[in-house]
Amino acid sequence: MPSSEREIHWPARRARARQIAIVEQSAREVVVGAVGDLPPGATRKFLLPAAGEPVEAFVVNVDGTLRAWVNRCRHVPLTMDWVENRFLDDRGFIVCATHGARYRPDTGECVGGPPIGRRLIGVPLRVEDGRVLATVPDEL
Repeated sequence: MPSSEREIHWPARRARARQIAIVEQSAREVVVGAVGDLPPGATRKFLLPAAGEPVEAFVVNVDGTLRAWVNRCRHVPLTMDWVENRFLDDRGFIVCATHGARYRPDTGECVGGPPIGRRLIGVPLRVEDGRVLATVPDEL
């Protein structure tokens, strides 16, 4: 395996095993997929190569525009997917599985439940050679 690729083992959560993903990464970026891989309304988790232990994040396709967020509620710092790798409710809001806070998928702003008005930590995305790359946000 080339040195720019690393095998990532998703940590176990809720007593379920996660899939193994092969990703390319640098010290501050990770490839989360190819342009066009994620249809509108779909989400995909990935790991950011943060200092220390990797940090879980996810990308969501909001009407054809990709947005990415750290998978951590701003009320209580727990992961938010209510079913493994599922973040959106039937109205298209990101929902925290712990207490039901609702966040706008396009801005990350909490619009229902605690912590109303706060925003998820955004993960910068860029496209290079048909690949979508995520950069570790400064807040981490």
